[in-house]
Amino acid sequence: MPILLRLDVVMARRKVRSNVLARAIGISETNLSLLKSGKVRGLRFETLDAICRYLDCAPGDLLEYVPDEAEETTPIQRANNA
Repeated sequence: MPILLRLDVVMARRKVRSNVLARAIGISETNLSLLKSGKVRGLRFETLDAICRYLDCAPGDLLEYVPDEAEETTPIQRANNA
C-alpha cells in the first residue's frame, strides 16, 4: 500500500510510550500496536485527530505517500501516452 503510517517515528521523537498514548487517546494498546506496524487498512479521523492533538503534530507528520513501482505513472500520464 502506498500510504505509510509513521506513528512510531513521531512517538520516538516526542519520547511518548505506546501505553501512555493508547490510554490518552482511548484505544487499546493492541490497536495502537497495529497502527504503529502499519497492519491496518484504515484509520478513523477521530483517532487521527486524537493522536495529532496528543503528539502536537499534523496528519502529514504521520502519513507518507510512497507509490508502488507499478504505480509510478499517474492515470493522466498513462492517458497521455496512449
